[in-house]
Amino acid sequence: MKIALAILVGLATGVISGFGIGGGSLLIVYLTAFAAVDQYTAGGINLLYFLCCAPTALISHIRNRRVEWKAVIWCAVAGVLTSALSAWAAGAIDTDLLRRLFGILLVYIGCRELFCQSKKSGSHT
Repeated sequence: MKIALAILVGLATGVISGFGIGGGSLLIVYLTAFAAVDQYTAGGINLLYFLCCAPTALISHIRNRRVEWKAVIWCAVAGVLTSALSAWAAGAIDTDLLRRLFGILLVYIGCRELFCQSKKSGSHT
């Protein structure tokens, strides 16, 4: 039963990741809340998951001209510069505190999605 549930979670988060809306975040919630995986390990699993899912989703987004390359460059530079330090910090922070901080982040993102109006995006050509 656990394997079947893990497969279903993988399928669901894969679909959500394909849309580019945070399937990995939901995977971490599943791993920590239901599969009893500690937060830091769940983050590592999520990174490997992301390596598998991101290329296929990215190809689709590139084909549909939904990638703003200037933003990609700045985000990639910032991400590379901060990822090693952040990984070290995550390993040094108490797992319970890390879990709570991640939960707060998810609640914040969820509230923004539910209650904040989004700008209508124009057609990308």
